[in-house]
Amino acid sequence: MTSAGTTTPGDTPQGLPRGVRLGVDVGDVRVGVARSDLDGLIATPVETVPRDQAVARVLAEAQDASARVVMVGLPRSLSGQEGAAAQKARAFCAELIAMLSRTGLDTEVRLLDERLTTVSAHRALHDSGRRGRKHRQVVDQVAAVMILQQALDVERATGARAGELVVGDPADDPDDTPAPPAPGTQQEDSA
Repeated sequence: MTSAGTTTPGDTPQGLPRGVRLGVDVGDVRVGVARSDLDGLIATPVETVPRDQAVARVLAEAQDASARVVMVGLPRSLSGQEGAAAQKARAFCAELIAMLSRTGLDTEVRLLDERLTTVSAHRALHDSGRRGRKHRQVVDQVAAVMILQQALDVERATGARAGELVVGDPADDPDDTPAPPAPGTQQEDSA
């Protein structure tokens, strides 16, 4: 940072490391993907992918961009409760973390409250002149952009990552599996 408070190349507000962040809006049928610039200033749409291909596609995007973090929208009700859609987002995260752990890519996965994001995305598309059925093709991308931009704004305001860090199941970590006994040795029973 310069004394005037502007950011110079390589610096980030409050010391967060530079790097691309991804935003993901998980739907039942489609998943929207967005990405940021290296400095985490602005989110832009990437694509909408079918749900059954989404984890592999997000993983590929994370690898291609050497993403620091993937922000996944967590759809809560207005009262803050988690329903079936939130459980699907959590399942998506678990699947993504398991795949990330196999690649060795050091990318965090975080859940970010996305109440009303899809509603706001539909409204923005309608206000921009896109009507009805044409929304479906891009609404998930717009929602992913909104999720990611919210996270970027929180990062700039607080100097910390937004959202809830999702930690993988240690049973899924290939580094935690015990090595088989050496040939010619007996494995002792712990019972």
